[in-house]
Amino acid sequence: MKKTILTIFLFISFLAVFAQKQKTYCNPINIDYGYTPFESFTEWGKHRATADPVIVNYKGDFYLFSTNQWGYWHSPDMLNWKFEERKFLRPWNKTKDELCAPAVGILGDTMVVFGSTYTKNFTLWMSTNPKANEWKPLVDSLEIGGWDPAFFTDDDGRFYMYNGSSNNYPVYGVELDRKTFKPKGTRMPMYILESWRYGWQRFGENMDNTFLDPFIEGAWMTKHNGKYYFQYGAPGTEFSGYADGVVVGNKPLFYDTQFTPQSDPLSFKAGGFSRGAGHGATFEDNSKNYWHVSTSIICVKNTWERRIGIWPTGFDKDDVMWTNTAFGDYPLYLPAERKEGGPAGPGWMLINYKKPVTVSSTLGSFNANNAVDESIKTYWSAKTSNGNEWIQTDLGSLATVNAIQINYADQDAEFLGKQTNIYHQYKILSSTDGKKWTTLVDKSKNKTDVPHDYIELEKPVKTRFIKMINIHMPTGKFAISGLRVFGNGNGAKPDSVKNLIVLRTEKDKRSAYIKWQPVDNAFAYNLYYGTAPDKLYNCIMIHDLNEYWFKAMDLKKTYYFSIEAINENGISKKTAIKTVE
Repeated sequence: MKKTILTIFLFISFLAVFAQKQKTYCNPINIDYGYTPFESFTEWGKHRATADPVIVNYKGDFYLFSTNQWGYWHSPDMLNWKFEERKFLRPWNKTKDELCAPAVGILGDTMVVFGSTYTKNFTLWMSTNPKANEWKPLVDSLEIGGWDPAFFTDDDGRFYMYNGSSNNYPVYGVELDRKTFKPKGTRMPMYILESWRYGWQRFGENMDNTFLDPFIEGAWMTKHNGKYYFQYGAPGTEFSGYADGVVVGNKPLFYDTQFTPQSDPLSFKAGGFSRGAGHGATFEDNSKNYWHVSTSIICVKNTWERRIGIWPTGFDKDDVMWTNTAFGDYPLYLPAERKEGGPAGPGWMLINYKKPVTVSSTLGSFNANNAVDESIKTYWSAKTSNGNEWIQTDLGSLATVNAIQINYADQDAEFLGKQTNIYHQYKILSSTDGKKWTTLVDKSKNKTDVPHDYIELEKPVKTRFIKMINIHMPTGKFAISGLRVFGNGNGAKPDSVKNLIVLRTEKDKRSAYIKWQPVDNAFAYNLYYGTAPDKLYNCIMIHDLNEYWFKAMDLKKTYYFSIEAINENGISKKTAIKTVE
């Protein structure tokens, strides 16, 4: 009898723990990003920086490598990432540019890693136990070298390398010998940008191509259903329109075969809180669902101030590759919760956009409202890092809170390079009246570095005020670029958009002026577009305005558009699809 009771108790306990397991994550992903190791990059302030991410699934775990982190992360669930400290350098490598835009590949039971270089003295590393941080040189100095390299192993075991980063030259590909890792033949071109045709490839924040030709870089290859999907980043890492494109062919090297560029970007995130989705990689989870990881931008302290985002990816019935970045910096389902053909996330809305904010103090022009303006580029800073500094957001009325994301900003940071023993501590309180407070989140004893901390509450809470109290900062002042509260405002969803107008000019059919009648009870809009009415895979979130200058089209294709309105209570019905010749 006692054994039966104990079994029942353990089973109930297991169910309770399982029920409390976090189901979502939020971009930018919350990992302990290193600080730039280069003093020359810090004229406007020291700051965290990484980019050019690669995630591979190795023996059921996810392994994440990115630029100059002096190590890598691994995770069983794409939520909890453990950092392994390691510099992939040999004694003769006198550089801080250790794994810039790394290549990571899988050869049988072996993981291989290589950093960008145009010299012949970088090592190709190997491991059959990366979780234990066990590595050794596979090739002392990989002869071929290459900037922005990527590896691909085909189904027949043949091994390929792609590389290139230029606004004059294409990205190249070559087969490598599996035994010697020397090139089999000469590197040949894979793809060069065609910005004269594809508007999204134009250089500039507004895709205006005014002073430089666009850059192509960040190669990656995915094979699906017998086709080869060659991915590349463009047109520049500092822009909201930084994206990954895809070219489809029937062989892993394109120079002697036919290939077709997809007209629109594969991963594109030109609006919202965290923008940019370029120079990344595609990987599978343990349920064979595809994901795309890529670089998002801040680019305030320096052009190279960047972060990492992960989005659901896949292939439709016609083998068109897509990435879903709609609401891409709102809560999204983790792999364990992702359902085939289902929504990307639980549908929790941002409920404190431009709502009233009060703070303990303000440093200069780093105003409080910057923490709720849905721009990662702007931030509020307190005058100090003391434990009595705080920030409070008023939701306007009682609302249901499901999750909170805290995005720290680097104001007066002091670090250079990777830090492994730093941490944040804070508390989050809630109140229905602004007078009586209840502790909602207690991280006063936290010992981890959480620059983009995301907390999914065990149970939703109805409240009006959310207050964050600083306890400990790892460096610099207490500064927040986004105190983002997700849930439901418990009011009316926005009305549907009316009178969507798309004016496409004959002078430049890559461009259009888009306007619509403003919706009174909406604070943002999602503009969906594509080259087929059933393939509106790309989405731009537009806040406050009811117009958009759109410069991302394929001048040879007909386009299709639809738009929905957004507020803290939900989204409206999408408009009927508009066809634009």
